[in-house]
Amino acid sequence: MTSADLATRLAVRLGGLWGEAVAVGEPRRLSAGASRETWSFEANRPGAEPVRLVLRRDPPGQPDPETIAREAALLPAALRHGVPVPELVDHGTHGEPVTDDGATGLGAPYLISRHIEGETIPRRLLRDDDYAHARAGLAAELGRVLARIHRIPVDRVPGLPAPDPLAWLTEHYDALDEPLPTVEIALRWLHRHRPGPAGDTLVHGDFRNGNLIVGPDGLRAVLDWELAHRGDPMEDLGWLCVKAWRFGAPEPVGGFGSRAQLLDGYAEVAGVRPDAGTLHWWEVYGTARWAVMCGMQARRHLSGQARSVELATVGRRVCEQEHDLLLALGIEPAEPDPVTAPEAPDLHGRPTASELLEAVRDYLGADGDYHARVAANALGMVQRELAVGAAQQQRHDRRLAELGVADSRALADALRRGDLDAGDESVLDVVRRDVADRLAVANPRYRDRP
Repeated sequence: MTSADLATRLAVRLGGLWGEAVAVGEPRRLSAGASRETWSFEANRPGAEPVRLVLRRDPPGQPDPETIAREAALLPAALRHGVPVPELVDHGTHGEPVTDDGATGLGAPYLISRHIEGETIPRRLLRDDDYAHARAGLAAELGRVLARIHRIPVDRVPGLPAPDPLAWLTEHYDALDEPLPTVEIALRWLHRHRPGPAGDTLVHGDFRNGNLIVGPDGLRAVLDWELAHRGDPMEDLGWLCVKAWRFGAPEPVGGFGSRAQLLDGYAEVAGVRPDAGTLHWWEVYGTARWAVMCGMQARRHLSGQARSVELATVGRRVCEQEHDLLLALGIEPAEPDPVTAPEAPDLHGRPTASELLEAVRDYLGADGDYHARVAANALGMVQRELAVGAAQQQRHDRRLAELGVADSRALADALRRGDLDAGDESVLDVVRRDVADRLAVANPRYRDRP
């Protein structure tokens, strides 16, 4: 479906909804959103000011009507409880309506909401002077908003799943079929230190920097409710504190502020201040969860479900979360071992394969397009792996042999069974060094992030 076709169908849908002729300008596809399409467009009604709207719909061929229906119920409920969200204009769970030419509506389950002016891009929110005033009070403000979210009655939202967090994490990690000794260590720690539940409430599920619209005056909207479920409210607070959502800024709460500010803001509305130790457990959990979710995103690409350079490169970000897991568990990450790059063979001459990759990287990196920059980053990973990957693999194999295991899967299995002690310094040294080597290829600057 072209953007012009989509404009025609949106005009038909909104015209029927509003009972008058509606003209829709050509929608503009936004880069945000890895699981749904997001489009911005303008609707014009006779004698009225143009209305800016946002369409979010499931990718064609991958409908998820239950999640759309749940989100459509959540947005008005959130608004009633003082949570800033976009005003819902319309939604459809089966691509309704049928147009005159017999085509099916918008082609997939969808939500249409009013546009809210503001910024969502984390690097701008964390660095631009325009948002300095908003940043100063945002950690506490987010705590207050989370407390309001957790007051939304769960029985008002049909079909809310209620997974056990550790069972969910283990099930989805095992389904990846990719051994991650760091996650095995985290799972063991999480089982041993699990706190009692802080409640049974609505959980947003993806409350973080990147899913918030912020203006110079502060928070304007909470977005992306598709992972909402029923569970422990502390999950949302821990997820907000996961290091990945700081985007290189030093402050632990989304890069905006301190944990104390977050907990104080939460207590203002909830009437109780969450325990710092409980928050830490959920922060460790959230870091392990994001490691697994990065692998899940990559599998969508590898399976052909959603071919995407963005999803493919996310798979290589798993080692970033393993690095963060080590930090969260109080385990000092290792420095990457120095590797001398092999000499270039003379058969093919100059430019070498690495130099060709660098040229293409520079070309893509100079493009302002988001996906071009993602592709440039992917080529950088390939370039670094070609240079040092063979030497890293040899070191990895030697380390595993010294532990008496054949490969990473055997190491992960031994940790799961308890045959190897996750607290043994020789085991931790292997895990730390392997993470450092992979991080040196995937994103060598990541380990220097605060």
